[in-house]
Amino acid sequence: MEKMRKQINMQILIVTMLIITIFITNFITENRGNVVYLAQFVDRVENVFFMRIEWEIDGFLIPKDKIADYFRTLYASKYDMDFSLYFSDKKPRMAIFVSKMSHCLFDLLSRYSAGEWNVEVPLIVSNHPDMKHVAEMFGIPYYIYPITKENRLEQETAMMQLLEEQNIDFVVLARYMQIIGDRMIAKYPNRIINIHHSFLPAFVGAKPYQAAFERGVKIIGATSHYVTAELDAGPIICQDVVNISHKDMPAVLVNKGKDLEKIVLSHAVQKHIEHKILVYKNKTVVFD
Repeated sequence: MEKMRKQINMQILIVTMLIITIFITNFITENRGNVVYLAQFVDRVENVFFMRIEWEIDGFLIPKDKIADYFRTLYASKYDMDFSLYFSDKKPRMAIFVSKMSHCLFDLLSRYSAGEWNVEVPLIVSNHPDMKHVAEMFGIPYYIYPITKENRLEQETAMMQLLEEQNIDFVVLARYMQIIGDRMIAKYPNRIINIHHSFLPAFVGAKPYQAAFERGVKIIGATSHYVTAELDAGPIICQDVVNISHKDMPAVLVNKGKDLEKIVLSHAVQKHIEHKILVYKNKTVVFD
């Protein structure tokens, strides 16, 4: 009976998925929109349907500032749908947080300055002055907030005020070696992206490469995830690994790890900028 019940629920979900897809595409085409991208996914465990659709609004019959209201009234409220609407002509504003390591920072700024991303980077925040010269190379304001046990709350308040003044949409931690406070996490839910220097959840801690070396592993990895109140346990966006051998000493592992961190973090940031990540509970659906 339980198996049959699950099959029936899945059949209902599939039918609902098809109906919703038709409703949404009809909503777009009937208002003279042109669909250019459509991706779907069904979580068969949670019985949840995910969709990302992109369309051109040149000549769209509904005014741009009214599209969300129309869609909410006609479909979202009626069918218990959660949705977000973004416009490609609005560049998201990204703040970068960094400490003393430059590899991720250089990679992010190189992609940004090369015009690879539809994003603005109005500021860089750090708890050390070490990376100021990098910010100056790219002409980006650099703000220093030294963090101690005594001033953590005060400095976090100042940083949050800066982010609000600069209309920051999301934050990227480019090896920022400080714990983000609960207030900032609550202010930017699923909008703070971290890079973790190991393949989570294995080999967490301050020296994952040394731990991996001592264990004799044959791969090392990197993990990019959204920051939550639970340390290094937020929804994972992107992971990758690289092969190693008995010949690779810890210094080699560190260098290989740094290359991997840059790629994984940049991939996660790109997907976020393109609005191709949907978060459900503590997992992500990342569309191509």
